[in-house]
Amino acid sequence: MFKKTALAAALGAAALIGISQAQAADYVVDTEGQHAFVQFKINHLGYSYILGNFESFTGQFHYDPENLESTSVEMEVDVTSLNSNHAERDRHFLSDDFLSAGDYPAATFVSTGFEPTGDAEGVLTGDLTLKGETQAIEMPVTLMGEGEDPWGSYRAGFEGSTMLTLGDFGIDMSAFPEVMHELELYVTFEGVRQ
Repeated sequence: MFKKTALAAALGAAALIGISQAQAADYVVDTEGQHAFVQFKINHLGYSYILGNFESFTGQFHYDPENLESTSVEMEVDVTSLNSNHAERDRHFLSDDFLSAGDYPAATFVSTGFEPTGDAEGVLTGDLTLKGETQAIEMPVTLMGEGEDPWGSYRAGFEGSTMLTLGDFGIDMSAFPEVMHELELYVTFEGVRQ
């Protein structure tokens, strides 16, 4: 249920111009501290929106402010952790009518490049696999900030969003109005330097 360019969003922001303390390093997305979110928004029949998120995912990235082209990102999302705050609707989303989560319980993103477009922003490209379909996507991302936290770790935080065309991932939306054929994916999180 997404258009091209989604999960890459927030991860790519880590590839952005760094602050003085920034250095080439590997980061792990802080899901343990609940400082990361993979959320979605889709129009409902043209009258409202359905909002939701995926509650379980993992990710890591490499960031070198002196060599942004070396930036790399990998992320895996547990599709079965979808939550739109309505159990019956969630079951329908996870069914073969949409995500076929029984057969495809994970979505993955692997980056293929990063292009800076200005201070603390750029476009992350990569391969998104959802429901067994892999599509090349782009996601504009923004570095929110980076630095030491109160507990002695170094963090980088970023966000991104993009639109996904559901049909690109084998999700048939022909029975629904055209406004429902795309989904906005929003990602925001902190990475902890390793």
